[in-house]
Amino acid sequence: MSGEGLSYAAAGVDIEAYERALERVKPLIATTHGKEVAVGVGPFAGLYALPGGGHLAASADGVGTKIKVAIAAESHRGIGVDIVAHCVNDIATAGARPLFFLDYFATGQLDPDVFSQLVEGMTAACREAGCALLGGETAEMPGMYALGDYDLAGFIVGLVDAGSGRTAV
Repeated sequence: MSGEGLSYAAAGVDIEAYERALERVKPLIATTHGKEVAVGVGPFAGLYALPGGGHLAASADGVGTKIKVAIAAESHRGIGVDIVAHCVNDIATAGARPLFFLDYFATGQLDPDVFSQLVEGMTAACREAGCALLGGETAEMPGMYALGDYDLAGFIVGLVDAGSGRTAV
């Protein structure tokens, strides 16, 4: 398989537009930061200083177009594993160990089999990572998604222990 045409631009994703948009909103986001925010928007994980030392590391991620593959294969457990792994990897860049994970699942019509497979994958990955699946949101929105389509996002919080020397990503 040739690597020609394999790029974000070839897929219709405009990275420069994203970067311009992010630069535009960074000053707004900064207005919410106190002295506790050690690392804000930009890297894979944000860091928030704890009063007793150490930092909370937090991140949000999605699995992207792999969902289309899962739908075509009628196999969704792996997507549940992937979303947790993506989030765990993001906070690992800050030296954090995961504490808890939350998910956001949105679909036009809830399919209990698909949902169950996703949760099976997420719980297996959370056990492997040593974190709790603390909760999340399941949004059924008829008319927003084509029948059978869905989106999945994850949110994770981890701990960078005091004295670890890690305060940036």
